[in-house]
Amino acid sequence: MIVAIIAFVLLGFSVLLNVSHLFDGLAALEGGPSRGPGIKLDEVVVKDDDARDKIAVVPVEGVISSAPITAQGHTMVDVIKEQLKRAQDDRRVKAVILKVDSPGGEVLASDEIHRALTEFQEDSGKPVLAAMNRVAASGGYYVSAPCRYIMAHEMTITGSIGVIISTWNYRGLMDKVGLSPYTFKSGKFKDMLSGERNKTEIPEDERALIDGWINETYVKFKGIVSEGRKAAAEQNDDKGKKLVENWEEFCDGRIFTGREALKLGFVDGLGNFDDAIKKTKELAKVKHANLIEYRTRHDLSDILGIFGSAESRKVKLDLGVEFPKLEAGRAYFLYLP
Repeated sequence: MIVAIIAFVLLGFSVLLNVSHLFDGLAALEGGPSRGPGIKLDEVVVKDDDARDKIAVVPVEGVISSAPITAQGHTMVDVIKEQLKRAQDDRRVKAVILKVDSPGGEVLASDEIHRALTEFQEDSGKPVLAAMNRVAASGGYYVSAPCRYIMAHEMTITGSIGVIISTWNYRGLMDKVGLSPYTFKSGKFKDMLSGERNKTEIPEDERALIDGWINETYVKFKGIVSEGRKAAAEQNDDKGKKLVENWEEFCDGRIFTGREALKLGFVDGLGNFDDAIKKTKELAKVKHANLIEYRTRHDLSDILGIFGSAESRKVKLDLGVEFPKLEAGRAYFLYLP
């Protein structure tokens, strides 16, 4: 009887799962939720303006990372790309609000999002407004830079334009406990950033190599800022802000409030999220539009996947603060107070 009950429950799960997939297929044929590369998104009306036109809100929240954020292994970049694809394919979506609340994150992930936003605006002709919330610093500013218009709250923390890479040197601790490392390598730079070496064992040209790489990435960051602000100024005419002539002097890692960023030309206007909605309607040339989001769907297959995934069974302690998972030796566009 127990075996029969278990079999019956599993059969019920299977039927429900197949019905779910059937409706997914029908919805896709009718222009409903797209599936993309296995990403299930549902369109949710956040604010009903009793309109046919729509404005899509795409959030960039927390540390920008290439780590998986869904049960299927999709990253923040994957989800944002799919959200932008949905907004591009839907003719009723007239504009996008990039809702940024991020201290930045990985260099590559930030650049991928920047590229996706640039291509979206070029291919669709739909404007993107970056609405900065509490923090939009470093990589958070990097992803905002290509947007047609940047709006910050006057107390938003932004700026922090620069690149950071760090590691730990624990050789002193090893010496205290009597540990001696033995490293065999094919070249003198093969163990760059290793924490096992005495500082006297680190060659000066290694430091020069790392500095050169950081500076190359930093120059790219400043180029992204320059190109984005120049393009925005040309499109916005007198309704936006241009960078001040000596703007590069302020790209030394310092942070700005939204008001300071406006004076320097790093943002176009000040306001809260309601102001951002009004400005987006103006850019899209619509009087009324429903505010929507594309939210990741968690269905039965995700629930079943939990039972087969060791990673999903980990117990996590919630301390009320989300600490960024930084990896030694990896470069970041990150504001980390």
